[in-house]
Amino acid sequence: MHILITNDDGPPSDQSSPYVHSLVSSLQSAGHTVSVVLPHTQRSWIGKAHLVGKSVKPSYFRPSPLTTQNGRLSNSGTISTRPLPEDSLDEEWILVDSTPASCVQIGLFHPFKARGPIDLVVSGPNYGRNSTAVFSLSSGTIGGAMEAAVCGVKAIALSYAFFDRNHDPEIIQGASALSVKLINHLYKHWDENTHLYSVNVPLVENVESQKILYTEMLQNTWRSGSCFQVIQVPEEEDQGAEEVEAAMRKAEQKLGRKEQGREGTESGYDTPTGQGHIRYTHTHYKWAPRFKDVYQSVEESEPGNDGWAVAQGYTSVTPLRANFMHAHGFEGEIKLDD
Repeated sequence: MHILITNDDGPPSDQSSPYVHSLVSSLQSAGHTVSVVLPHTQRSWIGKAHLVGKSVKPSYFRPSPLTTQNGRLSNSGTISTRPLPEDSLDEEWILVDSTPASCVQIGLFHPFKARGPIDLVVSGPNYGRNSTAVFSLSSGTIGGAMEAAVCGVKAIALSYAFFDRNHDPEIIQGASALSVKLINHLYKHWDENTHLYSVNVPLVENVESQKILYTEMLQNTWRSGSCFQVIQVPEEEDQGAEEVEAAMRKAEQKLGRKEQGREGTESGYDTPTGQGHIRYTHTHYKWAPRFKDVYQSVEESEPGNDGWAVAQGYTSVTPLRANFMHAHGFEGEIKLDD
């Protein structure tokens, strides 16, 4: 099988992308042809976005052999601005300065034609779970799989749910071994009504002996208010060039009106008290979601959803369709009230 791999965590890294090298190696060991296109940097929480109007530029990652060093899987490699010669047998992945969805578009239709058609897209493994609606609707991992689905290609969004940041090599390798078996199973038994699967594998010991469950997605919401934290801006913050220019032009206009004895008579300048006051406090905002909303919603939910399954140490498999499905029960003409 020819499998295209992407993710939203970027190239292998102990800090932000510790799992993708293990999965690629496991798929290759199982006999699959694996082509890899990743964002050149982390693109989490970006959904199925494309960077419109931007030319996408590739670079080339050459992974070192996967080994264990100091109790961790190695995630090293080199990056080049030019690809290897066509006759080279060394492994090389493509990095692009764009999103997971763009990685899928490029990977499906451009660089790998000589390897034959791509049978399946696997987006991940994500560094962390993508269970419940709150996580899933913003996930770049699921966004990459969605992009494949709207291109008519089978896709799996794969996420590894960690409970601590101890990246034990045996646990990661076990999760990758299970993922390969599950990927093979889902592809072989693909449901014709399913466009993509969202899979969450918990990083626990002996995960291969734990249950694998079909689940529904838990429909939850942010309940604690804004996902952004207000940051007060220092008074001495530098003004931008446009602000400085606008202030200069306004000063010039006021001076001109004074010279002509017409200050305050033109609409839009020196408005009466109450009409020209500052409406908003100038603040900055920092992305700081309250993840307790997600965990609390899982604790309060009934068994059978993806969040609940991961919390039990089970692997969840959620069949999805790549659309915003309409609500049933509405039809006919709308008559507006008088």
